[in-house]
Amino acid sequence: MRNKTGKYNITSKPILLTIFIVLVFLLVIFLRSSSLPQSHQISSVTSDVNTQTKPISCPPIENQLPATSHTCNKLPTATAETLVHYVTSNITPQQTYKEISVSLRVLTKKSPCNFLVFGLGYDSPMWATLNQGGRTVFLEEDKSWIQQIQGKFPNLESYHVVYDTKVTHSSDLMEIGKQGQCKRVGDPRESECELSMKRNLPDEVYDVEWDAIMVDAPTGYHDEAPGRMKAIYTAGLMARNREEGETNVFVHDINRVVEDQFSKTFLCEGYLSEEEGRLRHFIIPSHRARSGRPFCPL
Repeated sequence: MRNKTGKYNITSKPILLTIFIVLVFLLVIFLRSSSLPQSHQISSVTSDVNTQTKPISCPPIENQLPATSHTCNKLPTATAETLVHYVTSNITPQQTYKEISVSLRVLTKKSPCNFLVFGLGYDSPMWATLNQGGRTVFLEEDKSWIQQIQGKFPNLESYHVVYDTKVTHSSDLMEIGKQGQCKRVGDPRESECELSMKRNLPDEVYDVEWDAIMVDAPTGYHDEAPGRMKAIYTAGLMARNREEGETNVFVHDINRVVEDQFSKTFLCEGYLSEEEGRLRHFIIPSHRARSGRPFCPL
C-alpha cells in the first residue's frame, strides 16, 4: 500500500476522486434508505407531520467482533469523518479509479459483509466506509505505521502481523506450494504447507468467514521485503475453507512477479473474474460445500 519511500504518494487531487466521493455519498444514502422496512417507509409518508419516528436499529453482522449498535437513519460519525478527510486531503490512494471501481462493485453488492484487508493506510477509511455496517479488518506489518494511522482514524480495526519470508524466498516457496500438502483445504492454523500463515494472525481473523479479501500488503517491491507469497496463499485457503458460499479475493500490484505468479497459481486462473490495471479479482467457491472439488478448476 505504500511506495518505495515508505510513504504514500502526495499528488494533486484528481477530478475522478471528487466523482468517487459523490459515489460514496450516493451509496450511503442508498444503504440508509434501503435499510428501512417497507412498512416503516409507508407509515412515514402517511403519519402526522408532528409524529417523531424512532431510530431503526441496524442488524448485527455475523461474526462481527466487537458487537456494535447504531442507527440506520443517521450518517455514522466514522463515515462523515472519512468523507471530510478525502475532500480536504491531497493524499490519494495508490490504486487507480478503475482499480478501486472493481472492488466498489463487489462491496456495493455484498455489504454489509466481512472484509479482510492485508495492508493499512490512507485508503483504509475508504474501504471501511464502502463496507458500511459490516466488519472491515486491516492487517499491517509495521507497528509504528499502525500507531500513525490509528491516531488519525481511531475507529479502524487493525492488527500487527509478523512475516517470516523475503521476496528472495519466492522461488523456493513456489516449489513447496506445488506439493500435495499445499493442495489440501482446511484451517490455515492446521495446514502442513509452509505457505500457510498458521499462527501469524489473531484467532478472530481465522474464525471469521470473509466475504471479501484484499491483498495489498505486505511490502514486496525489493528482495529483502517480506513479499506477499503467504498472504496470497492464505487468502485462497481461507476462501476455500468457508462452510459455503464464495469469497471475492483481490490482489493488487500484479505487475510484479510474486503477485502475478502466486495469484495465478494459488488463487487459480480458473477462478479469475476480472483484471483491471494492476488489480486481479478472483471469485473462489467453498470447497467444503462440495466434496472432491479440485484445488484449482480443471
